[in-house]
Amino acid sequence: MRVFLDANILFSGALPHSRMRAFLDFLCRECECVTNAYAVEEARRNLAGKFPTALQHLDLLVKKCELIPAVKSDLKVKLPLKDVPILGGALAGHAKYLLTGDEKDFGRFFGESIDGVKVVSPKMLAEELTELGLL
Repeated sequence: MRVFLDANILFSGALPHSRMRAFLDFLCRECECVTNAYAVEEARRNLAGKFPTALQHLDLLVKKCELIPAVKSDLKVKLPLKDVPILGGALAGHAKYLLTGDEKDFGRFFGESIDGVKVVSPKMLAEELTELGLL
């Protein structure tokens, strides 16, 4: 199962002692985690300003992910321009899930599939993985 990691997920996963770090360690072992350079750079920029010591763990996390080089731009939903590369990356990477904590821009799509990619929060994905017996 392929899971696209949004920038805010990468940011949270890079923080020491975060629950997201533990969850992503699990996901990277049990699933195929994918992301793109756009998400990585957004996470890197935000970490550099707030938690620069976490950048090292971000690099380790990204090494566990497949980087998707392409972005699908002809989306069937309206999103702010800054979020198009995120959903577009998930679509181009043939992800089953887009894992995001961005309730403001993606919240209205939580639980819905867009061209085969289901938009989920960390809690929603954990619940689905539990139902599947994977967590």
